[in-house]
Amino acid sequence: MSVMTGPAPALADGEAPVEPPKVELVLDVSGSMRATDIDGRSRISVAQQAFNEVVDALPDETQLGIRVLGATYPGENKERGCQDTQQIVPVGPVDRVQAKAAVATLRPTGFTPVGLALRSAAQDLGTGSTARRIVLITDGEDTCAPPDPCEVARELAAQGTKLVVDTLGLAPDEKVRRQLLCIAAATGGTYTAAQSADELTGRIKQLVDRARDTHTATPAVVAGTPACADAPLLGAGVYSDREKFSEHRWYRVPVHPGQELRASVSVALDRPVNPDHAVLLRAVATDGRELVRGVDAGSGRTDVVSAGLRWSASEEPEDGPSPTPSATTGAEATIVCLVVSNAFAPQPGTQTSPGLPVELTVDVVASSPAPAAPDLGRGWVLLVLLTVVGLLAGLASGMLSRWWLATWREK
Repeated sequence: MSVMTGPAPALADGEAPVEPPKVELVLDVSGSMRATDIDGRSRISVAQQAFNEVVDALPDETQLGIRVLGATYPGENKERGCQDTQQIVPVGPVDRVQAKAAVATLRPTGFTPVGLALRSAAQDLGTGSTARRIVLITDGEDTCAPPDPCEVARELAAQGTKLVVDTLGLAPDEKVRRQLLCIAAATGGTYTAAQSADELTGRIKQLVDRARDTHTATPAVVAGTPACADAPLLGAGVYSDREKFSEHRWYRVPVHPGQELRASVSVALDRPVNPDHAVLLRAVATDGRELVRGVDAGSGRTDVVSAGLRWSASEEPEDGPSPTPSATTGAEATIVCLVVSNAFAPQPGTQTSPGLPVELTVDVVASSPAPAAPDLGRGWVLLVLLTVVGLLAGLASGMLSRWWLATWREK
């Protein structure tokens, strides 16, 4: 079996971003935004003020777009109202005066087609080699499904569009919270409940600024296989995949003599699963022998379950599988099979497709020697020393006891 060069690492040393960070703010302008329950002001006025402050503070290199939903159709025709979403500022270098003027004219109007707005916002941002970010601000759950916004988020994530959706909730409603949590979790984003104008402004600024950190090259998309023989060959890097419930996905990594494999995997729980679950990461030889494993179990109280392992090529026994010459260095390399397994079970009614988001990190570094253990000789010396100390302590204790007893009798 010849060793081929795997996909390029997602984050190469010294690699500079090739695109500016791109963000689209998606604002709910449906009728419920008239409510005056944030600092005694209407939700829409608080959102408009926050947008203005964010636009003024926008980093020069960040490209921003603004999309609205429920902003133009005031009627009762649901079919028409559920198509009501428009991009009022195109993604690109921001004309601050134009952007603030566009936001100032908004008035709460119609329905809440969140799912359609998310799908449209993804199209606004386009595709490329770096991540895009959507910041969704809404006070209510989608009133137009289908498409269901949570399913849209999973669909976008499964397409490998490198899209992160952060959600901000303006109303203390449990249904809204669950829906926004689901949208964020499906894309690796965050959910925040904003209860004041300052909270809303500060959080939007933080998310827009974070786009500067997340627009670098994202994990390379890779597809694991049901067996090691035809699994993708990976070099050092960060990779993303999707794994079905209770599935095993295989990958291969070449490890040269004197090198150590370090790998970790994280599985995001982007939908309801039963409370008890686990993720298992194993390193397996090509002949099926397990080399090492890492496992982590969850109780349903976390959104991500992770596991990791380390294995050195020097640990391979002499009668193990014969190493394979590397096409790039000529040195012999051992092919290690990495297998990611999960013990998840969906709760009733939970969608099982697409699979759960998986992020796999692979690194191959110089082996670090294991700490030396005491040899047999050192062990005997330690044993004799402990025996002598124990004997002396016993004698001293006995002498003190006898002296105390004799003194007590004299009294």
